[in-house]
Amino acid sequence: MKQIIFIVIAVFILWSGYQTHQHPQLKFNSLADRMSSPLDTRLHYRIAEVDSRFKLSIEQVKVITQQATQIWKDGTGQDYFVYDPNAKLAIHLIYDERQFESEQRREHLNQLESNQQVWLDKKEQLDQIEREVVQNKQFLDFKQQLLNQQIQQYNQEQLSTQQNQSAFENPEYAQQRQQELQRKIELIQQEINTHNQKINQLNQQVDELNSLNQQLDSSVKQYKQRFQPHLFHKGLFNGKQILIYEFESEDDLKLTLAHELGHALGLQHANDPQALMYPMMQDQDMAHFRLTQADRNLLLAR
Repeated sequence: MKQIIFIVIAVFILWSGYQTHQHPQLKFNSLADRMSSPLDTRLHYRIAEVDSRFKLSIEQVKVITQQATQIWKDGTGQDYFVYDPNAKLAIHLIYDERQFESEQRREHLNQLESNQQVWLDKKEQLDQIEREVVQNKQFLDFKQQLLNQQIQQYNQEQLSTQQNQSAFENPEYAQQRQQELQRKIELIQQEINTHNQKINQLNQQVDELNSLNQQLDSSVKQYKQRFQPHLFHKGLFNGKQILIYEFESEDDLKLTLAHELGHALGLQHANDPQALMYPMMQDQDMAHFRLTQADRNLLLAR
């Protein structure tokens, strides 16, 4: 009987060695799991710790992690992971200065977006005012042209009256015409003054808009200098557990978890900037991410 047990153990050891060679992730599964399900090559994991300052519950992180593992399944057609509350591989969400900096980044970005919207609104208002000023200028030019024609006609009539002494003269009519033309001249001068005031106000607002644009450009430069794309120091697989220190959104957390789970599968970094296993989170489509060929090549090369 003992001999049979020794044979079984020896066979299992050989089989276990073959398994871990073909599927390196199995070394993180417990011996009991590997013995009870020798054909199950999925990596068992669990959520161990979620700092309350992340404002996420363990159940919420569990759902997000399952979405992260689904990325690998959708990209390969194969299950690589399974949630197990007793798994050896634990995931910890640890709040430190990295997450604080990430929150600062979001606040700055939100402020930038707000300032940009203010600039766009002011620009739209000024564009509308400028269109109105141009239309008003055209209307004023037309009115002034008509007035000039009326003044020219009046002057010609006065000249004709002076040259032709026999012509019918009506001093009261001439005086009324002159007063009417004078009123029109004063009115159009008032309109011109008002128009020039609007132009001055418009120029002041344009200067203010340009100043605001310079401030916005400076803020953008400061933001880019302070919050540059960075390597995956926000997450870490240390050979025993997955530690998550930073994420900006649930989609960001999902991809960070998927990335670190990839390391747990034994994968190194990829050279494709759009790949999940690229060491920098910058060009990936977080909301609708799909594994790239570079990611699949890493699985084949294990």
